[in-house]
Amino acid sequence: MAWEVEEFARFLLNGDEDSAWEITITNVNRAEGRTELFEELITKSLQHIGYLWETDQITVADEHLATSTCEYILARFHNYMKREQKIRQFSEKKALFLCLENEQHDIGLKMASQLFEEYGWKTRLLGANLPLEYALKSASIWEPHVIGLSFSIWYHAEILANYIKALEELPHKPIVIVGGRLLSNYDFSSYCSDKTRLFPSLIELKAWLMEHSKQGV
Repeated sequence: MAWEVEEFARFLLNGDEDSAWEITITNVNRAEGRTELFEELITKSLQHIGYLWETDQITVADEHLATSTCEYILARFHNYMKREQKIRQFSEKKALFLCLENEQHDIGLKMASQLFEEYGWKTRLLGANLPLEYALKSASIWEPHVIGLSFSIWYHAEILANYIKALEELPHKPIVIVGGRLLSNYDFSSYCSDKTRLFPSLIELKAWLMEHSKQGV
């Protein structure tokens, strides 16, 4: 199935929320499901926009408008799924999501959080640029089973290692998972423990969730 990647990207760049939403809602009921919507439409559209920015075909202002429009679409989609009762909580499992300090891009994190909700998890989204001390405090109080980290700047690898080590040493021993666009092209396993889970795509995260939402983490 051909996804309308460039068309969707154009609507994001134009700030055309209604047209972007029409593509979203048309695709969400297709057989591929919402994970594929996130991966094949939204993620690839953002990658296309990133390419346009890197090749000076759009400005920083254009990129910011596209990002804010995409965030609106994700928030509206989340509310739609709740209203349609397609998000349900049947598990006591909890997942906490955050970006490393100085990491500003959290759209992938938001999609991962919604995917966990689809499988019945309780979630908390702490967003972009969260210093480690606050991540540790929040995780210590709420005691999530899983902590998801977003990582998109390669020279933050040492920072990633510090977050993983500190979070995995918490008394309740959460599983730390890491996602981000770099994971498809580079091996960051040396910055992780043997318990850390790396997910280059939401498709792989979905496969893990299908197994661990029914069984013990």
